[in-house]
Amino acid sequence: MKKVAVIGGGIIGLCSAYYLAKEGYEVSVFDESDMNNGCSYGNAGMIVPSHIIPLAQPGMIAQGIKWMFDSRSPFYVKPRLSKDLINWGMQFYKHANLRHVENAMPALRDLSLLSKELYQDFAKENNSFFYEEKGLLMLYKSDKVGEEMHHEGKEAERLGLEVDYLSKSEVALLEKGTNTNVIGGVHYKSDAHLYPQKFMAFIKEELSRLKVEIHSQTSVKDFVLEGNKIETIVTDKGLFRTDEVVLASGSWSPFLAKKLNISISILPGKGYSFTLKDKSQKPSIPSILCEGKVAVTPMANDIRFGGTMEITHAKDNKINANRLQGIINSINDFYPDTKVEMPKKEDTWFGFRPCTPSGMPIIARDKKIVNLTLATGHAMMGLSLAPATGKIITEIISGKPTSVAIDRFQI
Repeated sequence: MKKVAVIGGGIIGLCSAYYLAKEGYEVSVFDESDMNNGCSYGNAGMIVPSHIIPLAQPGMIAQGIKWMFDSRSPFYVKPRLSKDLINWGMQFYKHANLRHVENAMPALRDLSLLSKELYQDFAKENNSFFYEEKGLLMLYKSDKVGEEMHHEGKEAERLGLEVDYLSKSEVALLEKGTNTNVIGGVHYKSDAHLYPQKFMAFIKEELSRLKVEIHSQTSVKDFVLEGNKIETIVTDKGLFRTDEVVLASGSWSPFLAKKLNISISILPGKGYSFTLKDKSQKPSIPSILCEGKVAVTPMANDIRFGGTMEITHAKDNKINANRLQGIINSINDFYPDTKVEMPKKEDTWFGFRPCTPSGMPIIARDKKIVNLTLATGHAMMGLSLAPATGKIITEIISGKPTSVAIDRFQI
């Protein structure tokens, strides 16, 4: 039985471990945290086949520059003298074109739809994580943003997704949980959502049942190679021999890759969220508040709000109150009856999404190290794409044809 070491205990790593174990591999997961509070726990919980347009797209650089001067804007690049930031920015500029978007959209659609099918399979087995298919509302307050949302909706329809275009009154008829202050919305019927913490608890139970070894609070320090193959993983808890390695460490993937002389261009995109418990009056359908780029997700009796994308560094552990206030202002503007207040610091979550300059995840066999497979760079779509990524990683290692084409998900 081949041994596989999965480095990274977030949702990408755990889903990879799940499908590998189901295939018959002896799997061990390594993570330096306690595996209870990463991006896999604080995200918006959305499964979004609608999100077919990558972050690197025409107009994003100009918009980003405008947002740079607004302390409450949804997107920000923290200026600093950094070779990694300069290289990332140059690559982002090269990818921010129509041709890249046209090539990316079908690949993201196929990966997302596969992931949704796999989530449906999980939910049929045990829906302890409140998986629901209510779609996603893209809500807007201006004609300009409405035109942009309609254009994106038409692109999604062209690729086979089901989309409705709603007036102000039609939004009110669909969203019965609370009043909405919008001029219209686009409803992506293909989307779904779940409660992230509860899914993570579910997948951990599945891994326990499959006899996967979990090494939490275990830091990977180095690798021992024999030629172009990893033979041993060096951790602060000892040495572990392995036949295969999956690098699924999110924003920390570049640091580990450097130990193997591999360059991966990923920067952390810091985001915030907070959850209101037992909220009786709340939106009933997941939404994106378009002008503020705020995600809103009902989760059982709770409601979660999340937003902002700060391209920063992995040691930036401060909560930016202005950006958090920007999220709250958007919520109260779009949902006037919610009356959300600034959460306490201890109730505010933040995490680092791993952002590639292409806006595309990396799901690939490494070209230098023959037994290394990369599963990282999913940015805001980690939860949405995790099951599909885990399944494809297993197919790559097993030498099987992949369920969807992965040529767009290379380094």
